[in-house]
Amino acid sequence: MIMTRVGITAAASALPEREVETADLQRQVADASGLRLPDGMFEQLTGVRRRRIAAGDEYASTLAVAAARRVLDDAGLDPLDVDVLLFASASRDMAEPATAHVVQAELGSRAHALDVTNACNSFINGIDLARSLIIAGRAGRVLVVTGETPTRAMRTTLTGGMQAVRDAFAGYTFGDGGAAVLVEPVGSGGILDIDTETHSEHWRVGGIPGGGSRLPRGDEHTYFSGEGHTLRAVFEKIGAGIIERVAARTGLDWDDYRHVLVHQVTGPYLARFVEITGVPESKLVPTLPSLGNLASASLGVQLTRVFPGLRSGDRILLVGLGGGVSMMTMVWEKA
Repeated sequence: MIMTRVGITAAASALPEREVETADLQRQVADASGLRLPDGMFEQLTGVRRRRIAAGDEYASTLAVAAARRVLDDAGLDPLDVDVLLFASASRDMAEPATAHVVQAELGSRAHALDVTNACNSFINGIDLARSLIIAGRAGRVLVVTGETPTRAMRTTLTGGMQAVRDAFAGYTFGDGGAAVLVEPVGSGGILDIDTETHSEHWRVGGIPGGGSRLPRGDEHTYFSGEGHTLRAVFEKIGAGIIERVAARTGLDWDDYRHVLVHQVTGPYLARFVEITGVPESKLVPTLPSLGNLASASLGVQLTRVFPGLRSGDRILLVGLGGGVSMMTMVWEKA
């Protein structure tokens, strides 16, 4: 039996126009909260100098639609050429219906549409699901989109002193953005390897607790809070192992990859990932300093930046990290 080769054939991204310096964000939080914070504290601890923040009338779907239109235009396709539309994102427009329907209505597509949600691994999970649908014969072409607006969950007013700062600090890494890829059968290359590792016992480490059946109402539950050090320790524990498995299974080492795309949470996280795995920094595509932590759009935006320069046979290793906690790798070779 010959398995269908499936690959990423186009990639695009979309960013809000509004840019906010981290120094200005820190001043805003300090002034609103009546706190005295050391100059440069937010930037030093996160590695984020600035980020894009969606306007009041820009939503998760807005960014996804913009990226989707670009990727379809780049591929010379009509929205009606898509069989399945996956909105794969940690953010969403509303609890119900699926944000994929909002995106589809804007695009004018008639594809089967649904949401895929797994924190910051949502987008790479969406690509994996798209591949599976094509291999199973359920679709010929899948549009995977993400629109991330995590800055909506950022606390700008704190009560409780420095402990409140610590609880909310992970939110000050965030930036907004969207991305889209087309996934379809290819004659060569394609997605060569996928691996996942999940440690769900750590699901309480960080997140946005509100909006579900446990805490359906109340603004207090709509902000992101997390234990950054605990989350980092979990990723450090499982990170090296999954990278070693990929190398053992595929026979590929760092020299075999044109780029290594890693979900970027903070500067210290990324530096520690480099230290643990040994990935050459020249293989990375830094987006964190200028865009912040883009949640699941991080890998999509990085891929968009390198896509035009790729040649047939170039390999990319994508490394996803997501709250919950999960880690995911994907090896893709351009057809």
